Amino acid sequence: MEARRRSSTKPVQSLKPTKTVSVDEDLTKASDALPLPLHLSNAVFFTLFFSAVYFLLSHWREKIRTSTPLSVVTFSEIIAILAFVASFIYLLGFFGIDFFQSLILRPQPEVWNSEDDDEVADVLLRKEDARKVPCGQALDCSLPPLPPPAPIVTVQKVVDEKPVTVLTEEDEEIIKSVVAGTTPSYSLESKLGDCKRAAAIRREALQRLTGKSLEGLPLDGFDYESILGQCCEMPVGYVQIPVGIAGPLLINGREYSVPMATTEGCLVASTNRGCKAIHLSGGATSTLLRDGMTRAPVVRFGTAKRAADLKLYLEDPDNFDTLAVVFNRSSRFGRLQGIKCAIAGKNLYLRFTCTTGNFCSDKKPAAVNWIEGRGKSVVCEAIIKGDVVRKVLKTTVESLVELNMLKNLTGSAMAGALGGFNAHASNIVTAVYIATGQDPAQNVESSHCITMMEAVNDGKDLHISVTMPSIEVGTVGGGTQLASQSACLNLLGVKGASKESAGANSRMLAAVVAGAVLAGELSLMSSLAAGQLVKSHMKYNRSTKDVSKASS
Repeated sequence: MEARRRSSTKPVQSLKPTKTVSVDEDLTKASDALPLPLHLSNAVFFTLFFSAVYFLLSHWREKIRTSTPLSVVTFSEIIAILAFVASFIYLLGFFGIDFFQSLILRPQPEVWNSEDDDEVADVLLRKEDARKVPCGQALDCSLPPLPPPAPIVTVQKVVDEKPVTVLTEEDEEIIKSVVAGTTPSYSLESKLGDCKRAAAIRREALQRLTGKSLEGLPLDGFDYESILGQCCEMPVGYVQIPVGIAGPLLINGREYSVPMATTEGCLVASTNRGCKAIHLSGGATSTLLRDGMTRAPVVRFGTAKRAADLKLYLEDPDNFDTLAVVFNRSSRFGRLQGIKCAIAGKNLYLRFTCTTGNFCSDKKPAAVNWIEGRGKSVVCEAIIKGDVVRKVLKTTVESLVELNMLKNLTGSAMAGALGGFNAHASNIVTAVYIATGQDPAQNVESSHCITMMEAVNDGKDLHISVTMPSIEVGTVGGGTQLASQSACLNLLGVKGASKESAGANSRMLAAVVAGAVLAGELSLMSSLAAGQLVKSHMKYNRSTKDVSKASS
């Protein structure tokens, strides 16, 4: 039986003693000859190497300082030199240990052709003879099936239907370098070339540095490439803000569904009620009074006379066309409208006013913006029928007129308000700004608003208006190009730059903002007059529902 099995594979060449190989026996490695485990041996020799180098360098430096010949060697220096040589030889061998190990374990050339086949055959024969079956069946038995392959770990896995980022070994090394400070966090995008991966690594490094969890801050589901170099630096996730729809808001004969991103309960519902009251009364009318963005640089001269000379030149109408040509070359959208100058000693303050469909900055309240306007100056008005005031707003015309005088006008004046003669214009402005990708900080001057109310048509109806001199909005650039914000602009029909008239979309957006403020002012003032504000806020803003558990 033994001879038949061997003949089925390969003819026997010569009879010689063969060694027995166990199936589970491990091959002997060169590192097994070390008296210590490999990692401890490496640590010992690394320490010995660097200690010897440091000792020798310090002693030789001292000899050079004292003019002692280097050839004069002490006993301790001899020991250090021997330690250096020994550790160097070991480390040199360690980096080539696989090569030396293969040389040590390689059989003689004449053994490859005979002993290897005999050993493998012996192993297979012993495995076949160990089967619990008759010998006749053992001859035809096939080898046991191979075990199923191990599953491949992908970058994303799903746990309870929530995507979880799995970091690779390479990511782990990068995280450690960020935590140690050797790799700047801001450089991850440029080094990795993958913005999503950079955000995940930065997020994990931040959690390890602070010891705080960011579990509730989502990472997946966002296009981090779209914000690179323009919207946000060093991202670690994104904040979810719900977007509600108020409307339809009827302005200048056209209906708009107004997106509002907010976490304040009752705000969207209240604005929606105001939209309903405006719609039932025939809609609102919005008028653009001025469209001019301003820039105000300061120029410093050696003398006040030179500053005055430039002021006279810039304010001369004969020079305006020349200045406009130079100014308009600086932007695709900007068109110079006017220049105003003011002198303070040797300093000349210039205020350029231009039309633009783009963004601006300057996020601070200023009387000049309230008086002269900045961005889009808009007035929006509506006449609300008396029946609508009673049935929809649950109050009366007389109550609204009196409350507006006491709260928005007299109350704001007593508080020393600057452009804040309204109930809550900033609430609506901020919610619309966040939803449409505007700069939320520009709500400071964009919320400048004065709300006026008076009884008309023999006291039966209510005339309400909001005048907003400095609405700063844009439909191109910045956050307007992000997917969510772009969708909200598309809902309003003002996405991107207008193909028909430059700046038309931004002017229309300003009108929508003013109309939404009008609706919000109307509804909130009605709630105050009817005593409904506290009840609604107690019901919605002080809910006992645990939102964090509900979301999970």
